[in-house]
Amino acid sequence: MTLEVLGISVLWLFLFGYVIIASIDFGAGFFNAYSLLNGKNHIITDIISRYLSPVWEVTNVFLVFFFVGIVGFFPQTAYYFGTVLLVPVSISIVLLCIRGSYYAFSAYSPGKNTSYALTYGIAGLLIPASFSVVFAISSGSFIEMKDGAPTLDYWKLYTSPFAWSIVVLSIVAVLYISAVFLTWYADKARDKEATKLMRKYALVWAAPLMIAAGGIIYELNFFNKELFARMIMMWPMFAASGILFVATVYLVWQGKYYGAAVITLISQFALAFFAYGIAHYPYLLYPHLTIYDSFTNKAMAIALVVAFVLGLLLLIPSLYLLMKLFLFNKDYVRGEEDHHA
Repeated sequence: MTLEVLGISVLWLFLFGYVIIASIDFGAGFFNAYSLLNGKNHIITDIISRYLSPVWEVTNVFLVFFFVGIVGFFPQTAYYFGTVLLVPVSISIVLLCIRGSYYAFSAYSPGKNTSYALTYGIAGLLIPASFSVVFAISSGSFIEMKDGAPTLDYWKLYTSPFAWSIVVLSIVAVLYISAVFLTWYADKARDKEATKLMRKYALVWAAPLMIAAGGIIYELNFFNKELFARMIMMWPMFAASGILFVATVYLVWQGKYYGAAVITLISQFALAFFAYGIAHYPYLLYPHLTIYDSFTNKAMAIALVVAFVLGLLLLIPSLYLLMKLFLFNKDYVRGEEDHHA
């Protein structure tokens, strides 16, 4: 394995971690806001609050690792993406700030303010939608080189069916991933009402997820035939992902094995995510930039690999401790932690 491939593989792994953890986080905020609107907040608000309280600040650690790594391993991405993504990424950062601020206001304000929860929930859906535009841009055709500088065609981007299909998938995936996880989380808390409601949401968003995924494949055939052909070559991984999707839906529908459903869910998205990454290889920005055109020098690459490995050695035990103390702590999940004080 070359250093270029090792570097992009490590970054893709961190990005996948962010996709899963952030999806659970963003979806939980939306479901909490939606429950306030339909009068079911008394069912799921406590469960969601117990999940979000210890986790929400950890989510962006994976994103920070990815951004630092992409610029470190592939310095030219700062030049190509730094200009064209100024507006989309700035929107995402503003939304992250708004979401974090409103969560703090909601959590620590003496009274319950519905506007805080609604802002927090809506921002949670807009963040993945704004970030997902990067996947569309990296697939080509939206960037033109004018006088040697990359320029983003905003009109073409925001009127592209392919770009919008990715935005739709990002939103639907967030809701589906979060619903399946929170179903299991509510079941661990032995909260039958919350489990039943989240199970319903998980099943409701299953079909839209497959439709949205199919829509991307369909639009990609017209948008970038080379990338489409490479994705077709990865059909075994996508087929396995589809089988795991069916398994996840079946396990949730059975209403018994929610823990297994979470495992098949993560495996399903891992296969699809890495299959897409392999199909996209070697391009970072089609057709202008590959991982070989923009790779850093060998000494810097080795230093970054060591730094990321050390970061993982610190991050993984920290996440394990967080999960052990909160997510997998039966007393905490069931809201009984105060009984042992």
